Amino acid sequence: MDSDPAGASLMLRLQAGEDLALNELMTQWQAPLVGFIFRYIGDQSEALDLAQETFVRVYQNRLRYQPKAKFSSWLFTIASNICQNHIRWKNRHPTVTLTPGDDAHGPSGLADFIAGSERTPADAAEQNDLARCVRESIQRLPHDLKTVVLLFEYEDLGYDEISTVLGCSTKAVETRLYRARKILREQLERLDAIKPG
Repeated sequence: MDSDPAGASLMLRLQAGEDLALNELMTQWQAPLVGFIFRYIGDQSEALDLAQETFVRVYQNRLRYQPKAKFSSWLFTIASNICQNHIRWKNRHPTVTLTPGDDAHGPSGLADFIAGSERTPADAAEQNDLARCVRESIQRLPHDLKTVVLLFEYEDLGYDEISTVLGCSTKAVETRLYRARKILREQLERLDAIKPG
């Protein structure tokens, strides 16, 4: 999504005291933001909550935003930090669920993108398994590698924008993306090797 001029304009209106500009930002950015957060943490309801928290932070920090930075970079930096803090908090405060996990409540995003319209049920099941394996593999990546993959592959951000989000050089982004893809490829090859023929 490359509607940063609109995002920057809305942020300037928000800085000027026009609080309704936040509603427009939320309308424009809610879907990509929830998608990014869901892919990062793997839980739809938590993704919605963290997206709302991101918008709260956008409002709280509206005076710090500088229009020279792309709005998408600034927004995803906030979201990335919130995701990382959320995962740390969950690791320190583990919970036990009373109901079995169900992956069906999350958006089928990747499966929908991968899926063709003319698939057999067996093809659909295989694609769903692949999509689940990819999601789980991405979630196991370290924060910096996970963020690079999600921003590059799913949010279509360029190396420059990702380097702004992560506070590193574009060369570091390229290296991290290469490492992440290599790890994911190896994990998926291992899964394919142990899959019954």
